[in-house]
Amino acid sequence: MDYRVERLKVNFKTLEDFKQFKEYGLEELSMLEDLQANIIEDNSDSPFYGIYDGDHLIARMSLYRISAKYDRYFNPPQNYYELWKLEVLPEYRNQKLGTMLVEHAKSLGLPIKTNARLGSDHFWLKVGFIPVHYQAERDRGENPYVWLPPGTSLQE
Repeated sequence: MDYRVERLKVNFKTLEDFKQFKEYGLEELSMLEDLQANIIEDNSDSPFYGIYDGDHLIARMSLYRISAKYDRYFNPPQNYYELWKLEVLPEYRNQKLGTMLVEHAKSLGLPIKTNARLGSDHFWLKVGFIPVHYQAERDRGENPYVWLPPGTSLQE
């Protein structure tokens, strides 16, 4: 099958599509609250991206652009993306759909930060992310990984 990543519209159809994911993931992955808070019919400037099989949403992620003034990861400080809630429906896993979503995020050219869920470290390493070991992050229960485009490094 030839899949492609597309930006999801913030509308009631997408809200319905997201409901299928809540059954398979934890509450923190539901994205329903994020979508409901931002719903404007057919808003195409959304932070949500997905992959469809026909008209069936099978994989999704949210990608939020963070201002450089909040950057505590990258050198030089800059805008970056925070990748959240990457999820692929169980029957579509092991087809590299998660990798497709991450590669799409990388193609936008800014650094990316994510918090690895328990047991997902291997995936993030495989797609080129590196772990960030700041004690302050660990104290808040975060497990940050970052991807660095050329010309960017981690803050010391």
